[in-house]
Amino acid sequence: MPSKIIHVDIAIIGTGSAGMRAYAQAKEKTDKIAIIEGNVYGTTCARVGCMPSKLMIAPAEVRHRVETFAKFGLEQPAIAVDGKAVMKRVRDERDRFVGFVERKVESWEESHRFKAWASFVDDHTLELSTGEHIVAKTIVIATGSSPRVPEPLKAAGKRLISSDDVFYWDDLPESVGVIGAGIIATELGQALHRLGVRVKTFNRSDRILGIHDPVLLDYVKDTFCVEHPHELAYTLDSMKELDDGVEMSYTTKNGEQKTDRFEYILNATGRVANVARLTLKNTSLDLDDDGSPISNPETMQCNGAPHIFISGDASTSPQLLHIAGQEGMLAGENAMRYLDDPTSIRSKEPQVLIATAFCDPQYSLVGKSYADLKKAETSFVVGQADLDDQGRARVFQVNRGLIRLYGEPQTGRLLGAELFGPEMEHIGHLLAWGISLANEQSPERGLTANHALTLPFYHPTIEEALQNALRDLAKNVITDLEQGYKDVAEAEASESAKLVN
Repeated sequence: MPSKIIHVDIAIIGTGSAGMRAYAQAKEKTDKIAIIEGNVYGTTCARVGCMPSKLMIAPAEVRHRVETFAKFGLEQPAIAVDGKAVMKRVRDERDRFVGFVERKVESWEESHRFKAWASFVDDHTLELSTGEHIVAKTIVIATGSSPRVPEPLKAAGKRLISSDDVFYWDDLPESVGVIGAGIIATELGQALHRLGVRVKTFNRSDRILGIHDPVLLDYVKDTFCVEHPHELAYTLDSMKELDDGVEMSYTTKNGEQKTDRFEYILNATGRVANVARLTLKNTSLDLDDDGSPISNPETMQCNGAPHIFISGDASTSPQLLHIAGQEGMLAGENAMRYLDDPTSIRSKEPQVLIATAFCDPQYSLVGKSYADLKKAETSFVVGQADLDDQGRARVFQVNRGLIRLYGEPQTGRLLGAELFGPEMEHIGHLLAWGISLANEQSPERGLTANHALTLPFYHPTIEEALQNALRDLAKNVITDLEQGYKDVAEAEASESAKLVN
């Protein structure tokens, strides 16, 4: 018999961004709550994600900026990097951010908080590592994610670190081999390089930042691969832990065999949902090939056990803080709605996707990406503008960037954008807000290039590059008449081909 059985309306597993929002929603409707955390308090964003990574990027960008002083006619001072001081600030400020989260969770009703690991006994029963059992009418899984570790990299032993581990360093290393070229890998790899660490980035595919747009990808490669070496589309042959580092043998894209040594190997190949401890096999949940619950992404309701909801990084949604928060709120609300009436759960409010990599130049994705549109076999036209000769960008010596806008061929309605350039986080927000507001006011029309061009663009600003891209998109829109001519020409060409054959 279990030592203690506790009955609640809702059990929330995890106290990250999603779990905290789910708790806030549930607290409005019931006081019979169990919120369970087996690990430390503090969100992924605060402890090992958004904030500490920016704390490393900040000094790296300042140092890099000093290196451009001579271009302005300024005397360039010598900038030495005190690795211990850099990492102390990273840890101190990180702990400050984490402290805010910890104090928030610890302010909650003590009877609601359970510091233990949870595992499912059945669809409604959770066994805690303390021996207690919680029987819940509804459950929210908000367990977050952890770095995925590919098996071949484990040969690096103690010299293999994850993106989570970096922020616990006492000092900067001499050299790092970065495995992966996604957002985390690119941000950390560039920051370490700019702080004086010898860095080489490796990626199994030929892509950086997951970009599929061939024009933009070539531009991004030309930018990052010049700053520090990248081995794209490489094959790992072997990895061996040494007393003072790691020896790594690999084959390049061109078939050349090489060997390199690094003090550490930084694994930044993505993250996996923290569900292994939950013994989900004891439930009626439908699971995917990775053993994670299959759910409705619009309601967060899990297949096979409709009283269970999932949110945040544990779900299949993009692993972004604002999405985790939105999903946590919805999961908590829907769990309460399910208690009152299982048919009353609601779907997400429509939201335009925005994601940003805080590398330099920044990369920002808004709405549909090139890959999304190609996968859906959606017809689209492109509007483009580069920043090489953009006035404001040249003035500040940041004239490196390319904007790619995707629009409907007949209307110029904006479907998405991929932005690469200085502080594209801001233009990304402007586009996301503009598309969202236009969709609310005229869902059948949305935001078109011509409509956006009627809005004010101040001079001289970086935003004028967006204006140029919108003009290019508007120019490339195919009118109904032009489409008719095109269709006739294609039909005539087809008939001519038949006659020839």
